Amino acid sequence: MPNKEHCIVFCTLPDAESAERLAGALVERGLAACVNIVPGLTSVYRWKGRIERDSEVLAIIKTRSDALPRLKEAIPALHPYELPEIVAVPITDGLPAYLAWIDDNLKGTS
Repeated sequence: MPNKEHCIVFCTLPDAESAERLAGALVERGLAACVNIVPGLTSVYRWKGRIERDSEVLAIIKTRSDALPRLKEAIPALHPYELPEIVAVPITDGLPAYLAWIDDNLKGTS
């Protein structure tokens, strides 16, 4: 991703409590402008040779690509999973005022 491109990071967590802790820490540290917490997911995946099925919560993190290196350090330190999901996708378009709001709420990434 090019530098300073707006992006969304997806991260699953085991429950709302851990998602809220992660979201609060990321916003407080200025690594995310906003984190939406979406309950009610069922994830089916292969882990250590077994097919697993778990209830999870999805964190949708609004940030910028220049914050990703710090975000990729912070999430594993705050996350209860051995291997947390950290998947970033670019925001290709959006309301300019909203994208500016994301910029205004990130710290130390300019």
